[in-house]
Amino acid sequence: MSRTTRLLMLTFALGALLAPAAHASPAQQSIMMDDDLLVYRDDNTAARALESMKRLGVDTVRVTVLWKIAAENARPTAAEIKKLKGTAKTRAQRQARRFKASNPKTYPIRNWDRFDNLVTSAGRVGIKIYFNVTGPGPEWAHKKPPASQRSLRASWKPSPTAFKQFVQAVGRRFDGTYRDENGSRGALPRVRFWSLWNEPNQAGWLAPQWERRGSQIVPASPALYRKLHQYGYRGLLATGHRVDTDIILMGETAPLGMDVRSSKAPMRPGLFLREVACIQPDGNRYGGSAASARDCGDFAARGPLIANGFAHHPYTKNVSPTVRDPHPDSLTMANINDLGTLLDDLAARTGSIRSGMPLFLTEFGFETNPPDPFSGVSLADQARYNTIGEYQAWANPRIASQAQFLLRDVGPVRKHPKTSKAFWFTYQSGLFTQRGVAKPSVGAYQMPFLALNTNTLDPTGAPIYSLWGQLRLLPNNRPATATLQWRAKSGATPWINAGEPVAVDAMGYFTATRAAPLPLVGEWRSAIVNPADGSVLTASPASG
Repeated sequence: MSRTTRLLMLTFALGALLAPAAHASPAQQSIMMDDDLLVYRDDNTAARALESMKRLGVDTVRVTVLWKIAAENARPTAAEIKKLKGTAKTRAQRQARRFKASNPKTYPIRNWDRFDNLVTSAGRVGIKIYFNVTGPGPEWAHKKPPASQRSLRASWKPSPTAFKQFVQAVGRRFDGTYRDENGSRGALPRVRFWSLWNEPNQAGWLAPQWERRGSQIVPASPALYRKLHQYGYRGLLATGHRVDTDIILMGETAPLGMDVRSSKAPMRPGLFLREVACIQPDGNRYGGSAASARDCGDFAARGPLIANGFAHHPYTKNVSPTVRDPHPDSLTMANINDLGTLLDDLAARTGSIRSGMPLFLTEFGFETNPPDPFSGVSLADQARYNTIGEYQAWANPRIASQAQFLLRDVGPVRKHPKTSKAFWFTYQSGLFTQRGVAKPSVGAYQMPFLALNTNTLDPTGAPIYSLWGQLRLLPNNRPATATLQWRAKSGATPWINAGEPVAVDAMGYFTATRAAPLPLVGEWRSAIVNPADGSVLTASPASG
């Protein structure tokens, strides 16, 4: 049975598992993102969150370096200064004169503190930092939209040149030599993992998505993004960050979209990527007025899009990660192989991106109901779907990371009635509730585990199972074993060991085949056992 066929066997049932396959990415990273805790609270909250993430087995945290936050009050406009009086006006005038967008020293010093302190704290607990440098930017860095599009003014046509300067400021600050002006006074740690812009196929991040050019309504966001990446990479390059020394990703694309062609309508990633590469739906390059309307001359003017990985957010929303979206240009966990195929095809046709780029899944998760009564899956399904997604990522040798968004649910929007959908506008995809209560997905994250009945029997008539899992909570690159255990589902039966413990790889993954100790209906789990007395220290959720 092929890997693809086995992938289709995954269903809502806990026992549905792909048969284990040789894994070609033994260094696949576990990424977590939770800006609410890490960026927008106090330093103590961020430090506690990092410690919790480390205990769960997180390797890397993805952090949004939001342009408008870092550049707040960095370049006061004449109109803003005019409204001020006294010393506030004097300070603003002084700041406007001293500001140089590519120089981190000229930004208000406190604007950097949250990032400086986070990078330092992450290094202290042994977690890598991954910066997603993105807009929306300050008002002065965007074009003014027409009156009909004022709701999109925050993300409307950012300046690629200004973005390059901002990226240069961030890259300089975190090149490993820059000294913190108001913290430790020592050199800030170097950041070696970057991406440029977030979800450029969503209007909340980049607008317009579509616009009229002459007689044509054409995709606008792909051309905007193309320039932002080209200029942003130059900003990294100017500060010593490059693809031969750092991880630098392109993409960060959202998985779904709409058929509507409007400024606000999100664009499906398949279409978005073809347009970025200036490729028509039939596979041919755009030419003539169609190419001109899409700014396809960007490649001749500034060269290819330089990156050594592609980032994507393969959410399936409220359905299993095995359920495909009906539109072929949607790219979710269920058809993630199509993303690599598309990228390689575009690389072969245009040479505008690298061929064979590894895929970094940098956002993924499922919102839960409870607490959100309007959206989400059950707590049990969240744990199950997260585990299935983990396996799908592991089974694809091209995938270099899988992600969890969030650590903890974000609090509701309390200005709205509790019975309204607006009250639950925030994200409820955490492993913990907003109050810190563990969901079942905590255990599934620490020790993801799946069991598949192969529908074959051993010579004694016992059913044979294929087993897969990870001891994520243990440190990487440390010898360890997983003890595989089985119990009958009928009655209060004890767990019993099934065969010898199985060794895990450098990232804690393991596969094994075992016969059920008894030819009865049962379930499996993996466990970490105390070698001194055989007691179970911790165990995965049951499967089978």
